[in-house]
Amino acid sequence: MAALADGQVRLVTEDGEVAAVLLSLLFADAEFEILGAPGVPRVAPLGLLESLPEAVRERALVWERHVREVETGRPGTPGAAGPLRAEYDPQVRTLAQREEAKAAELSAAGMPTSVVTVRRMRARYRREGVWGLVDHRATRPRSVLGRADERVVAALREVLEAGRERSSGTLGRLRVYTERLLGEQYGDGVVPLPSSATFNRLVHALADSHGLLDSARQRRWRSARPAPPFVPTTAMAPGELVMMDSTVLDAFVVLDDGVVERPELTIALDVATRTICAAVLRAKGTRSVDAAQLLAQMMVPAPVRPGWAEALAMEHSVVPYERLLSRDARLEGAAARPVITPQTIVVDQGNVFISSSFIAACEFAGHFCAARTTGQRAGQGACGTHVFLDQHAVRTARSRLYGLAHRRAREGHRGRGGVDTGPAGRDVPEVDHLRVAGA
Repeated sequence: MAALADGQVRLVTEDGEVAAVLLSLLFADAEFEILGAPGVPRVAPLGLLESLPEAVRERALVWERHVREVETGRPGTPGAAGPLRAEYDPQVRTLAQREEAKAAELSAAGMPTSVVTVRRMRARYRREGVWGLVDHRATRPRSVLGRADERVVAALREVLEAGRERSSGTLGRLRVYTERLLGEQYGDGVVPLPSSATFNRLVHALADSHGLLDSARQRRWRSARPAPPFVPTTAMAPGELVMMDSTVLDAFVVLDDGVVERPELTIALDVATRTICAAVLRAKGTRSVDAAQLLAQMMVPAPVRPGWAEALAMEHSVVPYERLLSRDARLEGAAARPVITPQTIVVDQGNVFISSSFIAACEFAGHFCAARTTGQRAGQGACGTHVFLDQHAVRTARSRLYGLAHRRAREGHRGRGGVDTGPAGRDVPEVDHLRVAGA
């Protein structure tokens, strides 16, 4: 480029030929490039800077002001007004002189710095912006294993996994087993073990998060748990996924033989609509026939019980009752509870749900199957069954039971804490009636 005037640029080729080109056409050409120009300044990665320790971030910002002063003469943003310091004035001092002045200034301020360091920081700033001025020792990913030999780590993992079914041992025994395994794989003395303190820290780093140093019973329980799904369970249609579970109520009932016992509530919950499809209240120790009864309750209408309000009847609900009644006569006098036919049932490893009678009831229905998890209450906890049982199905019944107890205590049957514990006990049908009314 020889000259630039009136929106035109004069170009001179290597052979000496001169050509005039409009400046707009030159910039629009895809092959146009300015050689030797400084790189485009990058936007500071403020999000990454905020994740750094405060001391590291402040040091990078201080270096940015020093580098700008070396290059432009001013430590602020480009174009900032204010007098220039004589030792950094680009009009009277060369770049090398300014670098030497900055190195001397930082060294005098208590931060020993050489000219090579200042030049290297300038190059990083031009290439990466302020992120290039960061001490990247603070950004390196740190491993809980430190710098342990990978062969020692692999051998220790194998020893820990092999000891899941064994009785609890000591760290010294793990060291002996690991050393023996390394000798079998690489030869005696080829792979040395770290010191006892380092080895113990390595054991805890590998085992604590997986419970490999717990008791043998706890390790067996962990190994029996299924892998978590890591994705939310989604059910779009009623009956697509129904979950069954049992919980013990915080109340006492009087059985036929006079024994006071805590009842157990077993419910079937539809995941899509969060509807309690059916529920059974029994004395502690739900049997498989009770779980099978839930299947029958889900697929038939529930009759309105004596004493219930008319608003609880299906004929007073918003559903097209007359149309439904014409198709199924059993809906006459039914309660406003949806009839949901399940497709998939999720249960835990309780003896009630894995019994042959319950599985036979599922197969007899023919419309759905029973999906069983392989861990102890692991599959249902991931979908929130226990939370729903406590916050929705149990809380209302519990509050009604306590309200009745305190009301009868005020009438004269007062026990410990004002709660009725005398002859005014309640049997299972009465508690079941409170549960149905509260649900």
